Amino acid sequence: MPASMLIRPYRPADESAVLALWRECALLRWSDPRKDIARKLKVNPEWFLVGEIDGRLMATCMLGYEGHRAWINFLAVAPAHQRGGYGRQLMAEAERLMRAVGCAKINLQVRASNAKVIAFYERLGFAIDELHCMGKRLEQD
Repeated sequence: MPASMLIRPYRPADESAVLALWRECALLRWSDPRKDIARKLKVNPEWFLVGEIDGRLMATCMLGYEGHRAWINFLAVAPAHQRGGYGRQLMAEAERLMRAVGCAKINLQVRASNAKVIAFYERLGFAIDELHCMGKRLEQD
């Protein structure tokens, strides 16, 4: 049976463990992760969730909601703990939090080449929307 995961809001003391996890999970691409964290802490910081087992941080999930749709960012589970139900637990907590504020839909983005993660979200009931995702960088990190 998997160890019990405590889900709680991020604390500033978590930064180095979060950055290490994101590196380990290959989530760091274009932006400065410290700036990503600082920006999140200005808007609903309680929706930056971390998961820990025996006091050790091993998962993250960052939620955003502007009153229309919620977004999931930086969902990560340490590779040693993947396929143990921890990602599912984090997503269940994210859905609970978003339902509590009246959110009707959660969106997320996954790289098209990441079939394993797409399959994970499909098992949770997510479907690919026939949309084009567009973005514009306002800051070059």
